[in-house]
Amino acid sequence: MTQRQAVLVVKDVVKRFGAVTALDHVSLQVAPGEFVALLGQNGAGKTTLFQLLSGLFVADSGTIHIYGYDIGRDPVPALAGLGIVFQQPTLDLDISVRANLRFHGGLHGLPARVQDDRLAQVMARLGLSDMANRKVRELSGGNRRRVELARALMHEPRILLMDEPTVGLDPASRRDLLHHVMKLRGQGVGVLWATHLVDEAEDADRVVILHRGQVLREGVAAALTTETGAGNLAAAFMALTEAKGAPA
Repeated sequence: MTQRQAVLVVKDVVKRFGAVTALDHVSLQVAPGEFVALLGQNGAGKTTLFQLLSGLFVADSGTIHIYGYDIGRDPVPALAGLGIVFQQPTLDLDISVRANLRFHGGLHGLPARVQDDRLAQVMARLGLSDMANRKVRELSGGNRRRVELARALMHEPRILLMDEPTVGLDPASRRDLLHHVMKLRGQGVGVLWATHLVDEAEDADRVVILHRGQVLREGVAAALTTETGAGNLAAAFMALTEAKGAPA
């Protein structure tokens, strides 16, 4: 895969916090319409990587390209092609679903008519149409996550980042959210899904195993399982990470 073909290219990225190296020469790519699972234990560096990808932090070295734009040199067009759902909820609980989505659309400079069209599209796609005028505070945890996904899709991003998006959700809501995101592949959206839950990575196009700030392996789940001689992805993940020790 070339950099031009990929919607996200991370190359040799290093991030340190004092004496702690949170990311140690991390490289990965996501192609259009590809679902990549970033699998790692808590403390592996997944959230730090997402903070760099979303422009919250700056890498000490290495490069990040989003749809061909270097986030260090051209942050505005790079971030314009990015949609993200953070691990911690960021919705305004005291306004409606519609108002949350419209506010996000305004931040991205979408005209009112375009906002209305996008609102109708994403809410219908995610089964939120009948909740449009309800305050977010009134919704279940699973529905709030769907609203965050809808918000991330309002500006039609080329790459979608999902940072541990199912934390705190019940099993049915977890499956529902994963199903909705998987369907985006057919629309050419590249997805980087960070998780510590192996079952969420099993159907990914590729799995990238991150441990102690380093990429240990990447490939399809079946290949990783065969390579390690394990019976399934969970066993392969445990074998690879236990061999390297617990996250710092």
